[in-house]
Formats: sequence, structure tokens, C-alpha cells
Amino acid sequence: MSPFIPEKLPIENLDWASFIDLMGKANRYLARYDGLLQSIVNPDVLLSPLRTKEAVLSSKIEGTQATLQEVLEYEADQEIDDRRKGDIYEIINYRVSLNTGREEMKNSPLTLNMIRKLHKLLMLGVRGENKDPGEFRRIQNWIGPTGSTMDTARFVPPNILTMKESLHNWEKYIHIDDKDVIIQLAIVHAQFEIIHPFLDGNGRIGRILIPLFLYHKKIIHEPVFYMSEYLESNRRDYYDALKDITDNNNWTNWIRFFLEGVIYQSEQNINKTRSIIELYENMKAKIVLETHSQFAIKCLDFIFTNPIFNTGRFKRESDIPRASAARLLKTLEGCGIIRCASRGSGRRPSLFVFQDLYDIINE
Repeated sequence: MSPFIPEKLPIENLDWASFIDLMGKANRYLARYDGLLQSIVNPDVLLSPLRTKEAVLSSKIEGTQATLQEVLEYEADQEIDDRRKGDIYEIINYRVSLNTGREEMKNSPLTLNMIRKLHKLLMLGVRGENKDPGEFRRIQNWIGPTGSTMDTARFVPPNILTMKESLHNWEKYIHIDDKDVIIQLAIVHAQFEIIHPFLDGNGRIGRILIPLFLYHKKIIHEPVFYMSEYLESNRRDYYDALKDITDNNNWTNWIRFFLEGVIYQSEQNINKTRSIIELYENMKAKIVLETHSQFAIKCLDFIFTNPIFNTGRFKRESDIPRASAARLLKTLEGCGIIRCASRGSGRRPSLFVFQDLYDIINE
């Protein structure tokens, strides 16, 4: 099989009429979600659990098996099966890359250099760390079952010269305004996957690009529009629609699939974000009432960013004096805001779960 030659962007002869029924709806739903984002006073706290969930789901598409609970328990210093640790490190790296992209884009535009930086973070110390992290590939690669060759591969990405030309064309395209920004995003994501510029991690970087591109285009005020829930639950259709581009030059099927995903994911994100905001306000009132503490909000913010935690971490990271921290935990458990998953003994700390929040993000 010969290396694929990607179409130059912007795509000529795109059948825009075939997207009209979905295009307007996708833009409306995304605007509604952004309106909700703008109402959040403290997005770092309230949206943190959704970033972790996105990292779990995006990594799952690539074959990791670790669950949200295992990641949160690992971060709460719990013993984790050694077979899961590699998966957990990959998920944590994904979240670090997401956060770094978000911080970088406060002062810089989306560029190939930024993408290389995020890739280096993504691959740090995990499977694929020996495959040139942070560098675009210098050798030919291909996609297929283990043991496949270039001749038997399912897909052979562009050769190195074509890859470089396509990447520069891709970078130019993200800085122009096409007729519709969500359709442009669908093309940006697909073309990146087709170019396949890294030896590993292309899928995850391509999904990280989704919120970053929307933020870059000022469509959302926080780069937190995550689509891995939709893409993971429709994984076969996801890959088939991408393959339809390279096999048949059929962009229509892919773009319609992507627009449907934006609509679905906007609804899901709106519902979850509303539930988190409502829970935060309810818990704020309850914790202030129950604790009568000047540290009530610090306590609240900690359990929202760490739905599973141990007493040691709470005392170290909540910025609450140790004596007050112990008293607050006892009060929170007593009034049912948190529950003890395992009681500490000796030097082993107790493990607590903020179940109401965990249920929202894990549903």
C-alpha cells in the first residue's frame, strides 16, 4: 500500500448543503454550552473532575483499562494493581497536556510547536516514550494489526516530505476562517489523524485539539469542550468515518458524524455542568451551615477537585490548619457530605469519597 496523500485545505467542492440540517443545531447547542461556561465563577474547581473523566475516556479509546475510580484512588495514595499503573500514568499525562494547552493558549495561539510540546508531556514516562516524544516522525509508519507490514496495513499515512507539507498547510488552515467553525473543526481533527505526524499518541493529541481549537477561535471561553465520551461510545463509527475519507474521499459522512457528536456532547456537557454547579451551590450552603468555619469554602473547593481523597492529602493540600482540617472532616462525614470508604489505622490514612460529585462525573 502506498503512503496516502492528504487533500489540501481548505477542501474544495465540499457539499455544504448536506450539512445544513445539523450545522445550525450544532452551533446553537455549543453556544448554549458556552453561555453556561461563562456563568461559572471558578472554572478551575468546578471543571476539574470533567477533565479527569475526559482523560480516562480518551485514553480508553487507545486501549487503556484504568477506570475513573482507579485514577482518583491512585491520586489519593491508595495501593493500585501494578498492571493498571501504566494506564493511570497515561491518563494523568493526558490531563497534564490538556491543562498545559489551556494555560499556553492564554498567551499564545495554537501552533505546531505547541502541539509538539503537548505531545512530549503526553508521552513522558509511559508506553511510547521511546518513540520520539515531542518530535514529528522521521520515518514511515503505518496502521494495522500487530505484525502487519506496509503492504498489509489498514492505512499508510503520508511519507515524510508529504507529511511536512501537509502539516504546514494544516497549520495555515487553522488560522483562517472557513464558512463554519464546527465543520472546520471536523476537518482539522480528521486531517490531523490522517497526517498522523507522531509515531504514537496521534489519537489523543487529535482529541486534545478539539477544545483548544474552539478556544483558539473564541467559540468557547474555556477550552473544556470534550468529545471522547461520544467518540468512545461510537468508536467503530469514528474509525469507519475517518477511513471513508482516505478510502473514498468521502468527507460528508465524517462531517455529519462529527456534527452529531457536537450536538450530543453539548447536551451531555450542559447537563453535567449544570448538575455540578447546582451541587456546588447546595454544598456551599450546607458546609457553611454545618461547620460555621472560616475554612468552609477551602474545604468545599478541595472536595470538588478531589472527589476521592485521604486525610493526609486533605491536611497537606487544602490550606487548612491541621487541627481545623481534622474537625472539618469529622463534621462533613457526620452530616453525610462525604463517606469513609476505608478507615485508617496506624500510619495509614482514612479514604473518603464525595459520592454526589463522583456519581455526576461517572454516570
